[in-house]
Amino acid sequence: MTVHEYALVGDQVLANVEITSQDGVITGVRAGAAGPVTKGLTMPAMANCHSHAFHRALRGHTQTERGTFWTWRDQMYARAAELTPDSYFALAKDVYAEMVATGIGAVGEFHYLHHQADGTPYDDPNEMGKALLAAADEAGIRIRLLDTCYLAAGIGREPEGVQRRFSDGDADRWAERVAAFDDPRVGVAIHSVRAVPRDQLATVAKAAQGRPLHVHLSEQVAENEQCLRAYDLTPTQLLEEAGALGPMTSVVHATHLTGTDIRLLGESATRVCFCPTTERDLADGIGPARRLHDAGAVLTLGSDSHAVIDLFEEMRAVEMHERLASQERGHWSAAELLDAATVHGHASLGFEDAGRIAVGQRADLVTVDLDTWRTRGTGAAPETLVFAATGADVKGRA
Repeated sequence: MTVHEYALVGDQVLANVEITSQDGVITGVRAGAAGPVTKGLTMPAMANCHSHAFHRALRGHTQTERGTFWTWRDQMYARAAELTPDSYFALAKDVYAEMVATGIGAVGEFHYLHHQADGTPYDDPNEMGKALLAAADEAGIRIRLLDTCYLAAGIGREPEGVQRRFSDGDADRWAERVAAFDDPRVGVAIHSVRAVPRDQLATVAKAAQGRPLHVHLSEQVAENEQCLRAYDLTPTQLLEEAGALGPMTSVVHATHLTGTDIRLLGESATRVCFCPTTERDLADGIGPARRLHDAGAVLTLGSDSHAVIDLFEEMRAVEMHERLASQERGHWSAAELLDAATVHGHASLGFEDAGRIAVGQRADLVTVDLDTWRTRGTGAAPETLVFAATGADVKGRA
């Protein structure tokens, strides 16, 4: 039994909250309890829904160089060419440990670095994915390994260079490899409509079979233009045609959308993962987060390239980006953004038993210090978590 000075229960902060658990599951929540307290504001551990662990190697090396997403991608590919299962494990372990230290309890790893440098499979064709699972275990974070189908260098173009590491040749062979990956933590992903041909999208969607399905969507204007030229459809329309939208699907970025795209995503209750620190680092643009939410889509958050690993900053940035785009304030409540970082994020990874302080939920909690330079005097409130705190204010697991 632990009494917390303050705890986020639902969308309210309650005082002197006793939280009991057994076998890692919450069995009781009671406010107004007596006894020694754990100081600070306790909340559910957050879910980082979009991670490319190897991108962390670029932090501090690419931020000041002029260019676009496409020039940054060349530098990212250079790092991808160097990794081995051992070096990937070491890098990912540090990435995941940083997540844990900043209050993140689960990660969705968008994994497409499958094979050896020349495209030849390892003796165990899932060796790189297993290195990521082992890294997560070592760091103490729950993982959904989103095994990604990546088959083309662009619409109508064969893989080239380091992209050969990513490709299984076709969606059927990708599905066979994933089916042989006997681990319940494995989900699936479509890299993008650029990287998976139209006639193979449905194969990947079918392989999801009730598991989380994630996909990069309309991160760049060039992607939309290529898709329209090739298919006379937007990327969202192409995914809808393939049966790839719905509550088990999370589209990542969704930056450059038409009104029709927003309607399709909303009507299908598709989840939309925004990664604001990466989207501004790569000069992607500002996506229509509030319009998507109002249409029926569900917001989640990720740190993507890990130029920053801090989901408090991702929450705050969703609102701040809306302000920049609209020249108005007050688009998102603190409660809505906390839901995106916690309960909705965990659900998008297939972890329906996490993200709330409630009986039956996982007792995966973190405590935020209310006596730091950033939080002192702000009060024990949801707004403190979203608009004042940072990952550096997390005291540890509760």
